[in-house]
Amino acid sequence: MSSLKRKEVPDSASVPKSKKQTTESRPSKRPKSNETGKDEGKTGSKQAKPAALKPALTTVVSRLKEEEPLFPRGGGSVLSPLEHKQIQIQARNDVLFEQESSKAGKKKGDDAAAKKKKRKSISEKKDNAAKPARDEDAVKVESLNFKRLVKGSLVLGCVCAINSLDIALALPNNLVGHVPITAISDALTKRLEASAVQDEEDDTSDYEDDKDDKDVDLKSLFRIGDYVRAHVVSTVDESSPAAPGKAKRHIELSLEPSHANSGMSEQDVVENCTLMASVASVEDHGFVMDIGVSGSALRGFLPRKQVDKDVLAEERLQPGSVLLCIVTGKNASGKVVQLSALGDKLGSTGSHPSAATTIDTFLPGTVADVLVSEVSQHGIVGKVMGSLDVTADLVHSGAGPDGVDLEEKYKVGSRLRARVICNFPTAKKPKLGISVLPHVVSLKSKTVNKEEGQATSPLEVLPHSAMAERCTVQRVEPDIGLYVDVGIEGVSGFVHISRVKDGKVDALFEHSGPFKVGSVHPGRVVGYSAFDSLFLLSFEKTILEQPFLRIEDIPVGAVVSGVVEKLVIKPDGVGGLIVKIAEGISGLVPEMHLADVHLQHPEKKFREGLKVKARVLSTNPERHQLRLTLKKSLVNSEAPPIKSYDEVTVGLQAPGTIVSVLQHGAIVQFYGQLRGFLPVSEMSEAYIHDPKEHFRVGQSVSIYVLSFDPDANRLIVSCKDPAAFGLEKQLALKKLQVGDVVSAKVTQKTETDVFVELSDSSLKAILPVGQLTDKSVSKTQSALKKIHVGQTLSELVILDKNEGRRSIILSQKPSLVKAGREAKLLSSIEQARVGDMVAGFVRHITYTAAFVQFAGKLTALLPKSKIPRDMQDKPDFGLHKTQSLLVKITAIDRELGRLVVAIPSDADEDVKKSAKLSEQAVNSLDESISSVDDLSIGKRAKAMVVSVKDTQLNVKLADNIQGRVDVSQAFDAWDDMPNPKKPLEQFKPKQMVEVRVLGIHDARNHRFLPISHRSSHSVLELSMKPSDLKEDALPEPLSLEKTKVGSTYLGFVNNVAKSHLWVNLSPNVRGRISAMDASDDLSQLQNLQKSFPIGSALRVRVLGVDAESKRLDLSARSSDSANELNWDKVEQNMVLPGKVTKVNDRQIMVKLSESLAGPVHMADLADDYDEANPLKYSKDEIIRVAVVGVDKSSKRIRLSTRPSRVLNSSLPVKDKEVTKATKLEVGDVIRGFVKNVSDKGLFVTLGGDVTAYAQIKNLSDSYLKEWKEHFQVDQLVKGRITSVADGRIEMSLKPSVVDKDYVPLITISDLKEGQVVTGKVRKVEEFGAFIEIDGSANLSGLCHRSEMADKLVKDARTLYNEGDVVKARVLKVDAKQKRINFGLKPSYFDEDEDDDMEDAGTALEGGEEDDSDEEMSDAGGVEIITGVEGEDDDEDEEDDASSDDDEPKRGPRAEEEEEGLTGLDAGGFDWSAGAMHVDAADVPSNDATEKSSKKIRKNREPQIHVDKTAQLDVEGPQTASDFERLLLGQPDSSELWLRYMAFQMQVSELAGARQIAERAIKTINIREEGEKLNVWTAYLNLEVEFGTEESVEDVFKRACTYNDEQEVHERLTSIYIRAHKHKEADALFEKMLKKFGSKSANVWINYATFLHTTLASPDRARNLLKRATQALGSGASTGAVYLALMPKFAALEFRSPNGDREQGRTLFENLLAMYPKKFDLWNQLVDLETSSPSSSAGKADTTVIRDLFERGSKVKGLKPRQAKAWFKRWAQWEDQNGDAKSREKVSAKALEWAAARKKAAESKDDEEDEGEE
Repeated sequence: MSSLKRKEVPDSASVPKSKKQTTESRPSKRPKSNETGKDEGKTGSKQAKPAALKPALTTVVSRLKEEEPLFPRGGGSVLSPLEHKQIQIQARNDVLFEQESSKAGKKKGDDAAAKKKKRKSISEKKDNAAKPARDEDAVKVESLNFKRLVKGSLVLGCVCAINSLDIALALPNNLVGHVPITAISDALTKRLEASAVQDEEDDTSDYEDDKDDKDVDLKSLFRIGDYVRAHVVSTVDESSPAAPGKAKRHIELSLEPSHANSGMSEQDVVENCTLMASVASVEDHGFVMDIGVSGSALRGFLPRKQVDKDVLAEERLQPGSVLLCIVTGKNASGKVVQLSALGDKLGSTGSHPSAATTIDTFLPGTVADVLVSEVSQHGIVGKVMGSLDVTADLVHSGAGPDGVDLEEKYKVGSRLRARVICNFPTAKKPKLGISVLPHVVSLKSKTVNKEEGQATSPLEVLPHSAMAERCTVQRVEPDIGLYVDVGIEGVSGFVHISRVKDGKVDALFEHSGPFKVGSVHPGRVVGYSAFDSLFLLSFEKTILEQPFLRIEDIPVGAVVSGVVEKLVIKPDGVGGLIVKIAEGISGLVPEMHLADVHLQHPEKKFREGLKVKARVLSTNPERHQLRLTLKKSLVNSEAPPIKSYDEVTVGLQAPGTIVSVLQHGAIVQFYGQLRGFLPVSEMSEAYIHDPKEHFRVGQSVSIYVLSFDPDANRLIVSCKDPAAFGLEKQLALKKLQVGDVVSAKVTQKTETDVFVELSDSSLKAILPVGQLTDKSVSKTQSALKKIHVGQTLSELVILDKNEGRRSIILSQKPSLVKAGREAKLLSSIEQARVGDMVAGFVRHITYTAAFVQFAGKLTALLPKSKIPRDMQDKPDFGLHKTQSLLVKITAIDRELGRLVVAIPSDADEDVKKSAKLSEQAVNSLDESISSVDDLSIGKRAKAMVVSVKDTQLNVKLADNIQGRVDVSQAFDAWDDMPNPKKPLEQFKPKQMVEVRVLGIHDARNHRFLPISHRSSHSVLELSMKPSDLKEDALPEPLSLEKTKVGSTYLGFVNNVAKSHLWVNLSPNVRGRISAMDASDDLSQLQNLQKSFPIGSALRVRVLGVDAESKRLDLSARSSDSANELNWDKVEQNMVLPGKVTKVNDRQIMVKLSESLAGPVHMADLADDYDEANPLKYSKDEIIRVAVVGVDKSSKRIRLSTRPSRVLNSSLPVKDKEVTKATKLEVGDVIRGFVKNVSDKGLFVTLGGDVTAYAQIKNLSDSYLKEWKEHFQVDQLVKGRITSVADGRIEMSLKPSVVDKDYVPLITISDLKEGQVVTGKVRKVEEFGAFIEIDGSANLSGLCHRSEMADKLVKDARTLYNEGDVVKARVLKVDAKQKRINFGLKPSYFDEDEDDDMEDAGTALEGGEEDDSDEEMSDAGGVEIITGVEGEDDDEDEEDDASSDDDEPKRGPRAEEEEEGLTGLDAGGFDWSAGAMHVDAADVPSNDATEKSSKKIRKNREPQIHVDKTAQLDVEGPQTASDFERLLLGQPDSSELWLRYMAFQMQVSELAGARQIAERAIKTINIREEGEKLNVWTAYLNLEVEFGTEESVEDVFKRACTYNDEQEVHERLTSIYIRAHKHKEADALFEKMLKKFGSKSANVWINYATFLHTTLASPDRARNLLKRATQALGSGASTGAVYLALMPKFAALEFRSPNGDREQGRTLFENLLAMYPKKFDLWNQLVDLETSSPSSSAGKADTTVIRDLFERGSKVKGLKPRQAKAWFKRWAQWEDQNGDAKSREKVSAKALEWAAARKKAAESKDDEEDEGEE
């Protein structure tokens, strides 16, 4: 099967493979060169030109035969190459047959000529076979195509599309690449990262204000038509033979200067070369540019005058933006490159790099001066700089689209200016692609002239998908396609061979066939190559007739025809349809748009292949999405579709679809992205309580636009027809008044309402059935039956009207009509008077009272006590709803809008008169009370406080009349209580108060009773509320029936339970508050009894009322959170209080409300999984939780107590929260909890519902026999993600995979005899010690006592203890028996050092021996000089930064630095001005800082300063003006500026200190780098001490910009350490390792010092050594790395309080084994051993030191001067720490060494003498 062909720009690549094929494939039969004279007379002038070109064509065939065609757009075939060839031969034979039949008269002559020609062809083939083959190294004209575009290629591109997250580049030959937003520049990526971090934080409003400034908008950085150089990151070919025509090839590009300028070095940057540059910073006069030249510190500067004005005006040059620039020169130092971005300068052909010294200067985008070396019909070949090959293909030479005669225009040997457009990395020799097209050379977008003469884009003249009626064929490429004239001057079109017609076309012919030159055809634009300026067309009939080619071509709102492609099946049924609109274009019909009604079984109506008619709802070309509707109400609607606010007008009628139904309205979707809001009041003329009862999602509605605001993106619509309620009706409605009597005509009748139309105004109104009569229910129903449609009803009174809803309520009750005529119908509380008799009707009935309604929805309370006695015992008091009543007003509360009424009764009056006299009052406190009978409801009296309780006042009105005042009846408002915790404490016993009688309180069962229910256990229930004491107010205690959901009251705690509070609202109303609803302050909920004592007051809100069960639920939380939480209200990310109801070792259960509870799993307990412990919570504890997951369908909720969620999102998170939306990538290291231990492996919960699987083989690096014993459920594990394919996450727990610094465990197979290892003594016995090897899987062996020392060892326990760290040599390894024997003898290691260093010493630089060594005296013993430090050995010592001998004199500071215990220095600034006296050595040494230090010390001398501006005190400047005067004379003195800052801080002027720091930075001369650095350091010190993280980061970034970055990083770490901000210092050190770790060893050493001494983490410090050697080893020799790092790390082990001396010795031993002749290492080790005591007694180990001196004296190749210094030092140490015997031993050793050296010298002389003889 043949592979699919790609449709690419045509060039000579499609020439057939053989010459025979080439000749036969052209039926025009162009004459060869030797037949030119014969054919000229026959063919005429038109064929003379092709004849002349034939020799060139023959030459080029072999060069281009392997080329592949460009612009492939399908054309794949299932035929084999042999079948292709047979078809081509048959087609050619058919054409020849037609031509021969047309020339029948000349057949014989032609046959003879054909035979002659055939013989000649055969002879030519023989000649050609005899000739040598063409040179394979000959330059081929290659066109850029997908296969040649490989990773690392550089190509010139033109911006053709700008999206939100990437930009598209048009590349040569119709290729298109994409640049992600993260591959533009490093600065832009950092801006994106900062913006992403800010988006995750719930920051202050300051961030919200600055948010727009931080967002990156690519459209503000690029313009369509910009030319840039791009670097190919990757190419992906997803084409498949099984899916012809659907090839997807993706080219990912990068514009980062470091990539786009790859291959250039500093010497390649010359004048007129081009560079891709990104804006690093914006300055006043220009822009600092990052050019990314590798291995160079070159920076670029782009002056503002070198930027086009339109670019400056659009502010496109932001930090991170990139552009193509041309180099105009370099500054004097050669470190700054001057750039220009002027379009005219970039596009000038004169701007070519004539000064280029290498071919690497010529990158795509640069103008090249080309020497033409070869010209053919299909391109140009040339050379640049005499050696670099360049080619211009068929398109970019102009031969194809423009029809240029290349051989006539370009001559071999001539020169031309061309623009480099690409390179060919896969070519054998360096080769570039060039273009001579004018718009490419000038770097301008191709434009054409309109009829008005204005220049415009070709696509505006002939847009995509447009029809080109006349396409004239200009050029035919037989196997590629056609170049056509589309009627636009300067822009041609190209038709690929696969686009010529429907079906397959094998070949095209220039002078025959339907597509010959000059033929005219209709075509359609299917694309446009902006870089090549070439239209891509199709002549296929299916394309010409296809209605749409792209989604962009489909207008929103259009009616289209389609075919059902497939049904979208979801778990709950059919979720929609996929409808095919055109070839390659399909749209989605959502479920709600399948029909106007909800379909129960859509699959029965729609099947695959069914033709449907749909309307386009919306399009999204960027995502290739198309939404359709099949609703007939929308498809057949004649109303114009509204797609944007521009098409909206007030009053416009349009169809829409409801997409969401809310409590207060609905959301209506129109076309495009336009949506509107339909308020509930505008849904219908009738009142709608719940929109969900009348409307559903997916319902089509016809709406009218009420108002719209495009700026606020707000559109309000209505379902009411505005024409039905005109201006006249509005005026009529306004004139109507409540109480007016009107007549109306019946229009409709239902069981509950009669709809009428007012006679005078035609207004619609409603007459409820209950308002027909004053009589019984049966009479009312009879009256309803008599009413019929069309009947006119007179005598109707208006009960209520609502102008907003245009509703009118009427009544036909005679009592109300009469009151309306007499103007006595009560409609407002202002009309009410106490004692008035008014007409009304029953609205509602409870078991304690009834509510009476009047006109205008005015309602009054009718208590049971106000109902006649004969009615009180009847069900519902003998009343029914809408019953007419005549009542008497008994009380009015105008402030609260309350009325109390009564039904007058004669019987009650008779009872009162006949009542017997009750007992007399004894010692009454109120003169108006003489007996109990004087007490009645509402009676005001004086009382005396007897006692004060928590919840009530006990009072008496007389000696025998007791009463009580409940705390709820003492206050009207919260502000009346001085102390809400104890509201009644303001009252004292014997205090006189005024009260009012409410009823009777039964003290036995604490019930509130009417005044008539008196007993021996009852006392009077009284009120002392100011509102109840008013004259016109009749007190009525709050009852359960009066409480409404949402209303607020004062409540008083009556009882405290474990999980709730009992609260009294009135004497007879008691409610319950759940513990979670008791307060918004969670701290008060921990102890309810302490926070809410008995009697304390609360502001409460009613959550629920159940009158039947007498249950009242209350809340004391704020109004916005007081509503009962349920499944409808709970949302993700809500933070709520909850009560812990269950605790176990796996999770806790938290109750949020009565209906809501959820778990908090282990992964949601803490941001650091190490702190996740459910058992730290206790049952019934109130905690704050965040909702992280809600599944309302299954009623499941997941909660979290992570501090980052419930407290502050900016809190540090060690273990990030993982949800289904979290994008986990392969390589992520993450921790989780074991969910299940199965037979196949572990299942690990990463968070939420995300579970990872770890196979058994990925659990450990070592073999675990019983692996399940090592893991248990809820165990915390750490692993690395290894796979996320198909939604399944797999991870590995192997330390080798997870840990970055993991070292594979040593196994017995890794050990070799003679290998040196380190380990710890595991166990010691008399016969030897068992040593466990470091870094092994518990691998241990035996060192017998005979192998422990060179002397006899009787008991191994005398030498070693358990836990000692040792270095051992492997003597024997028995893998079968798994036995290892070790040796610890020092001689084992001495021999190693001697053997290894014979060559090692000479391998180092500077290690050559000096023949001028001093001879040591052998005549008088060894000369011992005491009291001398080590002498400099400058003969053969390497220049090493770690050498102590390099410094002949070391002060205290040098020693302190050597110890490495002081960390880094911050530059010496403190807030007591003490920085002025810090020694200059504290500042890290560099030239600038040394100069500044000298200047500081100089300025520190008070007698040196000469005050030329004012006479200051001897004590120095004391005021700000003093400092200002001094600064006039010393503006560059950092010391003075720092003192000025310290002065400001002493007076608490933080802002002033910052201002001075900013002034200092701007004032100090730019050359004074050290002075500036001191100020920056002080500024950082200031911000760390007193500023915020953001201010520190800001100053730090600026300091890095203007100073040495590493220096600033080091100073900030020192500041952090001094400020005890170790966490910040640790994080900064890690950043430094990544940034400077590969260049500087000091970074690693400083970090190790910090970890050792400050953080007490020696293990982390030791792990740094391996990382450091790896990082530094890439840029330096291994020896230099070891010498720079290992001595310092080893010294830390000695000097750090957390170090391990054995570790240090091991490191030094390794070094000495490699470099035994470097005696600075021996001296360092001796210094460490002697200065760092090894025991608690504080004394050094003399045995170790003595052994060290002895080993040093045995080093082979030891030179006399070294030996002299070594023995001197040894003798000096023995004088101090040894005895006379040991001192003599040193002298003897020295004499032995001298004698041995003399003997060696003599033997060498003898050998030389023998050689001379």
